[in-house]
Amino acid sequence: MDRKKIVVLSGAGISAESGISTFRDSDGLWENYRVEDVATIEAWWKNKALVLEFYNQRREQLKKVEPNLAHRLVADLEIFFDVTVVTQNVDDLHERAGSKRVIHLHGELTKARGENDDYYKNFEIGYKPLSLEDKSKSGGQLRPHIVWFGEAVPELGKAADIVGKADILIVIGTSLVVYPAAGLINCTKRDCKIYLIDPKDVSANVPFEHIKEKATIGMRLLFEKLNINK
Repeated sequence: MDRKKIVVLSGAGISAESGISTFRDSDGLWENYRVEDVATIEAWWKNKALVLEFYNQRREQLKKVEPNLAHRLVADLEIFFDVTVVTQNVDDLHERAGSKRVIHLHGELTKARGENDDYYKNFEIGYKPLSLEDKSKSGGQLRPHIVWFGEAVPELGKAADIVGKADILIVIGTSLVVYPAAGLINCTKRDCKIYLIDPKDVSANVPFEHIKEKATIGMRLLFEKLNINK
């Protein structure tokens, strides 16, 4: 018998409990940087050194944090279901918690690519810093493998296709206001059951069950709703 397909759409809220701050925490600032100065393609062409330093700091921070219970429970869903994680996060906490299939809509902090190279010509750098001396094989400056504001989202089509086949969609830690990722909830089939875990009020134009808790508590409650003993 085929196992039910679950898609987990995760955002910054799931990693916040591990100590990773989000750019929406403090009036458009992200670790005291203006988002426009470090998270747009225009920022890259204007001041590469600043952008590299910012992501070097994010990588150093990521090295020091651990997946939390919510990440681990998402990974544990694979014991019972066919699970794909579609995340807006650039950290590697889902993978470190044990999730096997993770699609990163906005890129990955632990990877880099040449500034003029194709999106899929990326490679692992782990938590190492990047400098202006680091070049790709094609000779271009190495840049963080991040989808910045103003850039296309190459994995969006693949994610939409997977969401469209889900029997259950779990939306966790995302306010559903950052497009195009927020539009994925509209790709579900009519009989897909949607659970939305977030402590704040969230609106969507499809029916969903709101578990109004932070990620760790919400995932525990979801396991009860799914009749999973953990």
